[in-house]
Amino acid sequence: MKAENQHKNQLLELCKKGDKGAQFALYKQYYKAMFNTAYRIVQNSFDAEDVMQESFLAAFTKLDSFSGNVTFGAWLKRIVINNSITLLKKNNNFDTVPLEKVNLKENENDEHNVNDYSLLKAGDILKKLSQLKNNYKIALTLNLIEGYDYEEIAQIMDISYENSRTTISRAKNKLRHLLSQEYEGQYR
Repeated sequence: MKAENQHKNQLLELCKKGDKGAQFALYKQYYKAMFNTAYRIVQNSFDAEDVMQESFLAAFTKLDSFSGNVTFGAWLKRIVINNSITLLKKNNNFDTVPLEKVNLKENENDEHNVNDYSLLKAGDILKKLSQLKNNYKIALTLNLIEGYDYEEIAQIMDISYENSRTTISRAKNKLRHLLSQEYEGQYR
């Protein structure tokens, strides 16, 4: 593991000097993961490809600002996520609702919460996730797939901490509802 970190550090130093071979080596290591991250947010392979390419360009041109407090992959992923959200906002595909205008219903106990989803496949869940409205899809992707916490999601999505928690809670409930419809449709 230490040798791998030293190799990445050497690649990063070469990239700072403009070494195209080192840049390509880092690109090969990270492009699939960064494409997948962008695709889960923008839901379009052409846009995801553009976001990924722009993110790599931004990372390589701003490599001097990389502090090393997090891994290069985490830093790059944050750039990809920010660029993906910027693209959605630019295309007006990103809906936000102020928390004050939302009726809060915490932990609804309905029949959707008691279903056994163990028979569902990951592909089914991702398919249903892609059907959610964009702010729900982004919030759940960042939380459940990318592993960001509420505070980080609030910063990324430029919303309050409370709105982040509410959005994720509602997105989970909506996903549960969609999955229960799928579950009931398949196993009746």
